[in-house]
This record gives sequence, structure tokens and C-alpha cells, in this order.
Amino acid sequence: MFHIPMTTNPWLAGPSPTRRLERDRLEERILNLLSSQNMCVIATTAADGGPHATPVRYFHLGFELVFTALDTSPKIRNLRADPRVSAGVFAPLVGQASSRGAQFFGTARVLDPDDPGFGDYWPVVRWQSDHVERSRSLDEPPLGTIVVITPDRIVYTEHWLRRDGYAPRQTLRP
Repeated sequence: MFHIPMTTNPWLAGPSPTRRLERDRLEERILNLLSSQNMCVIATTAADGGPHATPVRYFHLGFELVFTALDTSPKIRNLRADPRVSAGVFAPLVGQASSRGAQFFGTARVLDPDDPGFGDYWPVVRWQSDHVERSRSLDEPPLGTIVVITPDRIVYTEHWLRRDGYAPRQTLRP
């Protein structure tokens, strides 16, 4: 008979370390997360003051999140009235050791095609696969509303950092 260990990841036991990652290493981990995922949940404030959370497919330019939306959607209406926003990006969870995600807190800009800055962000939107899926011509790119979330603060969580003696929750102010 063999012995079954009671703790699969003993480095997860006990109190969390408090050591901070160096800024460049934290930035690299956040950019890796952003590049390896494509869905996030954004939270806006509805007209009645209540929360409104919705999943969206995102793209990113550095630490800024970019997504498309119909101008008539509740999230766009909410952001036009109150640009404060929070977004959560996360990797699939298998167990606590695999827990990895980031919360973005900041301000959203709703950009229409004729707004200054639209052209700076539009190239990161990969619309081509949507067009192919809908049997639309690749010669006619859509130009609709995009949202750019510029974070004031990013809270990154990765429990694997504990293994190397770092706090599993790290904060970056871009």
C-alpha cells in the first residue's frame, strides 16, 4: 500500500508571503495573462446606481483593454454616463495553485470611428474572424464603437507566486 500525501502543494499551506515582485516581472506576468486570454467581465454602474457586469471579448494594447460593443448596449449607455469601470481577466481555474487573474480599475473611453484616438486602438481589434464566421467580406472592415479601459490600478493574483516566496496578490499602478 502506498502513502497518499495530505497536501498536494505544501507551499500553499500556512500564511501567504508578503514579498513584492519587481515591477518589470509583475508587468511581464500581467501582459502574459492578457495575451493568453480573450474574455473578461466588465462592471459598470447602471442608471439606477446598481452594478452591471457583463462578459466581453477583449483585445489589449499594453495594459489598456479594448473591446467592441453596440452603441445601444446597456454597458455603453452606462459608460457614457459614468466612465468608472472595473474589469476582471482570469485564466481557467483547476485548483487554487492554478488561480491566476487580474482586476483592472480605471476609466473607460467610448470611441466612435470619427473620435480622435479611435485610429490608435482600432488596429488591435481582430474583426476578421467575426467576418469570416458571418460570411462577410474581408474587404469591408466594420467601424463601430470601441471602448478603451485605461487602468489606474491593476491587482494581479497568482497563487503560484507563493512557491517562490512572493505574495499571491500584487498591485501595479501603470
